[in-house]
Amino acid sequence: MEKDYTDHPADAPPVRLAFRVLYLGSRFYGSQMQAASRTVEGEFVSACQRLSLFDDWRKAGFLSAGRTDRGVHARGQVIAFSTPAPERARTVINTQLPPDLWCTAYAEVPMEFHPRYDAKSRTYRYYFSKRPGQPDAMDRAAQQFLGSHNFSNFARVKDKNPYRNILAARVGEEDGFEFLEVKAESFLWHQVRCMAAALLLVGEGESDEGSIARLLEADALRPLQPAPAEGLILWETDCGITWTPITSEGQSGAFMDHLVRHYALMEKVCRVLKTTQV
Repeated sequence: MEKDYTDHPADAPPVRLAFRVLYLGSRFYGSQMQAASRTVEGEFVSACQRLSLFDDWRKAGFLSAGRTDRGVHARGQVIAFSTPAPERARTVINTQLPPDLWCTAYAEVPMEFHPRYDAKSRTYRYYFSKRPGQPDAMDRAAQQFLGSHNFSNFARVKDKNPYRNILAARVGEEDGFEFLEVKAESFLWHQVRCMAAALLLVGEGESDEGSIARLLEADALRPLQPAPAEGLILWETDCGITWTPITSEGQSGAFMDHLVRHYALMEKVCRVLKTTQV
């Protein structure tokens, strides 16, 4: 007969959960835990502890699929941890998270699941604030990234292996914004933002399409200046998980609606001022 742990959930055997996590990165100092700064992992751990999902995040095996820098956003981050109260975790986690951080889905996973090492691929999108004059040239140039290459000129490599295998890359357009979408098994620090910066030079006519291949083949030079973080979104992390949706969005829905309305208002104000004549 199965035991009922309703009155004493702490005595229940732990269950490992994975969550699909979204966040607006503007007010976070990156995703990785930092003692003195507001981070995605820090806020998530605090929410879990307020819900008594675990006491020690390390013992709970709290892990993220990847790190994002300050100002970078996510719609497909994966966070996993083990808890004796899985029902509480999946039903009320969003009520304790801040409005710029929320979960849209969960899954029960094996106890040995590691979101970083079990990820088959990661996809990023970079939205360009500038409208390039030659987006088709950018897309053709982006195809040169495909395959395994030395990305020393596109990243902060330090002591890491500079080779990365790019599975897909394209430049598209959505709602008046060109974007770079790139998929790989893993990425180096600043790699996607440097790739975006190089493609923007092509789109503005400052570099030719062959410049990408030349940078990939050249000895390590001074790395490109990365494009601003605000345009980058961790789009998807493929861990082979079948997700169950979480319907409660907590405070995030109203918060995002407010931001959309606020920036629409700012756009209107800018257009009024720009078109005002003496």
